[in-house]
Amino acid sequence: MPSFSEVKLYVLGLWLLVKGDRAGLALVDFTDRGMMRSFWAIVWCIPAIGFSWIWWRLAFLETMPPGFRLGGIFFFRMALLEASNWLVPLVLAGLMALTMGLARQFPAIVFTANWLSVPFSYLYGLLSILLVLMPGLTGLIALIWLGAIVALVVCLSRIFRMIIGPQGLTIATLTMVLIVPSLLLSDVLERFLGVYPG
Repeated sequence: MPSFSEVKLYVLGLWLLVKGDRAGLALVDFTDRGMMRSFWAIVWCIPAIGFSWIWWRLAFLETMPPGFRLGGIFFFRMALLEASNWLVPLVLAGLMALTMGLARQFPAIVFTANWLSVPFSYLYGLLSILLVLMPGLTGLIALIWLGAIVALVVCLSRIFRMIIGPQGLTIATLTMVLIVPSLLLSDVLERFLGVYPG
């Protein structure tokens, strides 16, 4: 598993690429090995994901009758939801890469999507904690949440421009493939798995 110092270098490298600084390429690993190791990002995100689950559990219980208890199956279903949201966009991006001649860039795409998830997961986790502690700020937190999604779109787009080149339509499509399916899939799977708080 990559050490904390490695993860910091990866995130710093991606940040430099967001700013258009090609020096960031020296800090990332866009090889096949780097792509496979980037899935350790899931492990690094577990604490942040846990915070989100705590808030989700509380929101779910608020819609249930008093005394209703949630067992371990709730967290198993949340894990299935999280895995689907993580992997399905990458599979779709892989299919897109094959059809659009981006197979050589696919390791870089996966590396970027995985490691960029770490800082954003902790931001979402922090927002989840704030929702639990300060429910009166729900509106403000929702705006910050939306801003974070916009920031993720911008970051992905700028990094892909460094990786792929100035191909605006391709970059926009790839970015949307990595973000939109998980947003749509979340709503469908939450209802299907019975973890939708409503």
